[in-house]
Amino acid sequence: MRKFDGNHLSLAQRMEIEQGLKEVKTYADIERSINKSPGTVSREIARHARKTDVTESSRVPCVNRAGCRMRNLCNENCGILCKTCGKWGVRCSDYCSRYVPSECQLLLKAPHVCNGCKKRSYCLVQKVIYSAKYADDQYREQLSSCREGINQTSESIQRLDSLVSPLLMKGQSLSHIYAAHAEEIGCSRRTLYTCIDQSVLTARNLDLRRRVKYKPRRKPTRCVAVDYKYRHERSWDDFQKMLRDSTEPGVVQMDTVEGRKGGKVFLTMLFLNCSLMLIFLLERKTQDEVIRIFDQLTELLGIDLFRRLFPVILTDAGSEFQAPAAIEHTQDGLVRTRIFYCNPYSSWQKGALEKNHEYIRHVLPKGTSFDFLDQQKTVLLANHINSEARDRLNSCTPFKLSLLLLDNRLHEALSLSEVPADEVTLLPRLLK
Repeated sequence: MRKFDGNHLSLAQRMEIEQGLKEVKTYADIERSINKSPGTVSREIARHARKTDVTESSRVPCVNRAGCRMRNLCNENCGILCKTCGKWGVRCSDYCSRYVPSECQLLLKAPHVCNGCKKRSYCLVQKVIYSAKYADDQYREQLSSCREGINQTSESIQRLDSLVSPLLMKGQSLSHIYAAHAEEIGCSRRTLYTCIDQSVLTARNLDLRRRVKYKPRRKPTRCVAVDYKYRHERSWDDFQKMLRDSTEPGVVQMDTVEGRKGGKVFLTMLFLNCSLMLIFLLERKTQDEVIRIFDQLTELLGIDLFRRLFPVILTDAGSEFQAPAAIEHTQDGLVRTRIFYCNPYSSWQKGALEKNHEYIRHVLPKGTSFDFLDQQKTVLLANHINSEARDRLNSCTPFKLSLLLLDNRLHEALSLSEVPADEVTLLPRLLK
């Protein structure tokens, strides 16, 4: 059996159909030439054949023309038969009640078009023409228009709006909302984006975090970096070598987030295996404040648990981290961790944490002072961030995953808890 091409008709194939009709080929011959199944050409012509426009000056013959004896329709003093009158601009259809336009009987049978008719150039009857370009344009228009709009009833949109809009206005992401309410939403995420974009829901594009485009990337700064002593055996290359030579250690990325210059700052730590982020409030961006946090954590968790949770720390070369010996050792001289530094101007080397700082900026935009915060509000912020579901965690939250991968004594010591899905708020009003 002949194997047919099951794809949609292309413009080239439509041009072959038009040429085949002009050469008075049968449907079967045309279908064989373009390798299409029986019935394809007849359906194509039925859908896209176009009737020509009849202009005001056209004189389409009347069905009753042969035996018509009508006179004086446009002028009482004229004795000429109306059917033979050649007066310009005067048509029987404008005056005669018996006028019935003629139709070509050849159009009642295949191919139902006038493309191959020899009388086409002088025929006065309304014609039906198949044009490949016109047919392809109609096809493209239908292909686009059938996908426009939203395939939802007013009741389903109202239900969707009451569920999704309040959560979006709390600063929650669509991935988090889907993780908690996928079955209730009942449509794809793409459909929900379309509803928001077309203002069908109460929530608008401005309620979406990432709707505004990022600023254009700046060109990387090129300069010579000085290799200070604190980086000795703690560079990025040393870090990569350590990963190759040892079993996979638990790597924790560390950085600081500034409010206003000279004020309080956040010290952040991210566990790569579960994306749990710890946030600590520092009075100033200094080495002493960083060491104070490490000493407090060691006292809360104990040296053994601290070593298991923070075996390796990767950070940048900020001035607050340039006392590696004090960070790596307790006040009694016991080793509690190992610290490594990213290359200068290479924040992407700890990109997971840099990306996670975006959640902080949803609540505390750049330029906001942290001076009104205390550790209790800082823990509240961390709990809301860690309770948002993530796509890359298979719609799980960092908090739930950390309960499986980390020692739960960490959660108890730092008062970490999960916020219910519908109560997660990542907007400035969280800390007000």
